[in-house]
Amino acid sequence: MNIALGTIPFGTSVDLHDSFAILDRFHEAGGTMLDTANNYPFWIEGRTGDESEQAIGAWLKARGNRDEIFISTKSGARPTVPGDTTLASAEGLSAPMIARAAEGSLRRLGTDYIDLYWSHIEDRSVPLEETLGAYDELARQGKVRGIGASNIAAWRLERARNVSAARGWMPYTYVQLRHTYLRPRPLTRLAEAGHTLVTDEMLDYLAAEPDMTLWAYNTLMFGAYTRPDRPIAEIYDHPGTTGRLAVLQEAAKELGATPNQVVLAWLMSDGIVPIVGVSTMAQLEEAIGAADLKLDPELRARLDAPC
Repeated sequence: MNIALGTIPFGTSVDLHDSFAILDRFHEAGGTMLDTANNYPFWIEGRTGDESEQAIGAWLKARGNRDEIFISTKSGARPTVPGDTTLASAEGLSAPMIARAAEGSLRRLGTDYIDLYWSHIEDRSVPLEETLGAYDELARQGKVRGIGASNIAAWRLERARNVSAARGWMPYTYVQLRHTYLRPRPLTRLAEAGHTLVTDEMLDYLAAEPDMTLWAYNTLMFGAYTRPDRPIAEIYDHPGTTGRLAVLQEAAKELGATPNQVVLAWLMSDGIVPIVGVSTMAQLEEAIGAADLKLDPELRARLDAPC
């Protein structure tokens, strides 16, 4: 299943009992990829950012299935000031901080290696050579098996990959950005601090780099495709959205699927890994149902056509 399970609420708004049930069902259905971070969900008052990793670690220990699970976690955006619910005191990507962050994640997850380790946000105050050298050292120690960059510009990603290539270091081979079926208005600003949208430039870059994989977050726009109580974000308020939503509804009706499932299938048909955050079993079942949904070339062309 080419879907990653987003785990932000696990251990907090989704208690451990329900978190375990969701993780069990996801694994039973063939899911293996879990996406977390060393700061989820720090922005909620009273939370430290430990909770999501701790919940996953508890489940891995209880089930004894570490080798069957692909763990994706992140460093760089954990607050260094207790109680800070912004990114103002984010830890950053210096070599000492990356080493400490990795040890913290390994401890909370109860594992001795991380399958995919991300730079959660950019830190341009630190030279790329320092950041990438720190990741390569973790790889040499066997603590990290792959690295990626989240919320990064295409030119910075290319520069970072060149730095690693020139030194024989492990390169970024994953990028994580906000992406969905609807197209945002150009030059619009997101309401969510720290989020970075996929750009056409990034998609063009990824198409030319076969070793790169895009993980997409906020794929279902907080439920806005299907829930009337979740309005579509202002960045998508333009005439093209109306046409795109109409095609999406047509496709869902033809396939006997939900619009959410069509969005996920559309992403996966491009080799993108959609991260799907769920808090209920019903939401998980809907995501699982998208895993085997196939879009034929004619339908894909209609979904892709400019509106």
